[in-house]
Amino acid sequence: MSRLRRSTTPDGVSYRDLNGNGRLDPFEDSRLDPAERTSDLLGRLGLDEKIGLLFHTVIESGPGGTVLDGPGAISKSGTRHVVVDKGVNHFNVHALGTAREAARWHNAVQELAETTPHGIPVTISTDPRHGFSENVGASFAAGHFSQWPEPLGIAALGDVDVCRRYAEAVRSEYVAVGIRAALHPTLDLATEPRWARQMHTFGSDPRLVSELGLEFLRGLQGERLGPGSVAGTAKHFPGGGPQADGEDAHFPYGREQVYPGGRFADHLAPFREAVAAGTAAVMPYYGMPVGLDLDGGAVPEVGFGFNERIITGLLRGELGYDGVVLTDWELVNDNHVGDQVLPARAWGVEHLDPAGRMQLLLEAGCDQFGGEECVEVLAGLVRSGRVSEERIDASARRVLLVKMQLGLFDDPFVDEDAAEAAVGSPDTVAAGLEAQAASVTVLADEGGLLPLEGTDRRVYVEGMPVEAARALGTVVERPEDADLAVLRLAAPHEPRSDLFLEAWFHQGSLDFPPGLPVRLARLRAHCPVVVDVTLDRPAVLGPVIDAVDAVVASFGSGAPALVRALQGEARGRLPFDLPRSMADVRAHHPDQPGFDDPLLPRGHGIPLGVRV
Repeated sequence: MSRLRRSTTPDGVSYRDLNGNGRLDPFEDSRLDPAERTSDLLGRLGLDEKIGLLFHTVIESGPGGTVLDGPGAISKSGTRHVVVDKGVNHFNVHALGTAREAARWHNAVQELAETTPHGIPVTISTDPRHGFSENVGASFAAGHFSQWPEPLGIAALGDVDVCRRYAEAVRSEYVAVGIRAALHPTLDLATEPRWARQMHTFGSDPRLVSELGLEFLRGLQGERLGPGSVAGTAKHFPGGGPQADGEDAHFPYGREQVYPGGRFADHLAPFREAVAAGTAAVMPYYGMPVGLDLDGGAVPEVGFGFNERIITGLLRGELGYDGVVLTDWELVNDNHVGDQVLPARAWGVEHLDPAGRMQLLLEAGCDQFGGEECVEVLAGLVRSGRVSEERIDASARRVLLVKMQLGLFDDPFVDEDAAEAAVGSPDTVAAGLEAQAASVTVLADEGGLLPLEGTDRRVYVEGMPVEAARALGTVVERPEDADLAVLRLAAPHEPRSDLFLEAWFHQGSLDFPPGLPVRLARLRAHCPVVVDVTLDRPAVLGPVIDAVDAVVASFGSGAPALVRALQGEARGRLPFDLPRSMADVRAHHPDQPGFDDPLLPRGHGIPLGVRV
């Protein structure tokens, strides 16, 4: 591991001589206050270095923890080029190997950063990666990290102690491999049943979302940012749930957010708590508000990141937030990946060129451009006088302060052996598995089939590995030979794959195919049937419930956890209402938490208790 600029003063103070001038400067002095150090460094930086601080793009590790020399599957540039030549030092990591490889890669990137004029360390961030959902635009499956329920499953438990343990597991494993910023928690309310991003929310209840979001944020950051913290990002301000027709704002057809129920304050509530608690960053959503009035004035119908009324007026003014505002990804340039394109999410300002979009984001009050690395565009804005250097300084100061608070200027490196020991440790994996099992929610069991005690039965299964199913009994290949059938289903969605990322987002109708209840009823003619549905969205479950003996819902639970749940450990409760029909969904106000007459209400669940 390189320590290219480690030095010691004559009186024995160890420091990193980041600018290579042979003396301890204030920004290098760990004994000083982070704000003082930040001011000293900011005054030393050239314009290009300050501009580099305002970009937060995607990065990937290479095989075996190596640094990629060229573009990757998602990243646009080779790592050396973007760190050394462009001066960018905030990266959203995608592909990672083992814990040891991730730590090795992180250290190699930090060594590159040491070669820049002031050795500004890199901050590595990530979308959620401790659950099951694999979506390169929003989250990653756990891989080598411990695996927990998705946040919606944490909401199904509604237990602040479990939420804190979850957050602390995330923090400790992130820090071990050098990830020091989380692009979460997601504080949106799950109020539009068709919306694709509910799995990473804490449900639909503003109170519970606020409570769990705050607990998760504290678990990441601690009471204040420090060398053992992960900087949190509260998103998507001011609440990304009320999408028109449930379509996601990643895509042009989903750009509108609407508030026909007049419930804007509900969606804002969790962000008030996060700002008061000192979240290190806030991320506005892509969506553009339509027909929204605040304090008697119409809010401009442009994407929230471009919206000065929302960022400067509401977030910085009314809520008093002075931390980092990080835009969501690629609001400036279109993204071309292979033969697909994802247009820049410049909703309401599509007519502007990249320079105009970037200028408007700064004028709105944003600090960092997510998913972008076009430093030359910002440099051109400054040279032309359209953006002042003082405006660059204001954002650079906020960004640098977080790096200072995290201790990255003093020692950004991690230990490979310690990373291997910390990531996926047996105790943490066991805690995650326990939470997965407990979060399973029993929706219907009129015949008292659950819990499934003993193993003296023949079991037919679909959608789960035979190895896990053997804990329930002897696995048979035909339902005709079974005493019990257990099926795992995914909530329905409409497959799409025109635009880049579309295939990963589950959108559209919540109805199951009409043939499914018929097939379930035929299975039931042979033996009792238990169905588990992974509810990444609140499916229309009435026909399924009517066709089988018992139905449970899961929100990120592997097969071993489901088995434990069915044997008695399930204690979850619905984190949102379940609709009776798609007609009810279409008639529902997207901003309203819950239905007037749901099939099953939020909070419904039949706790089985832990078997003794």
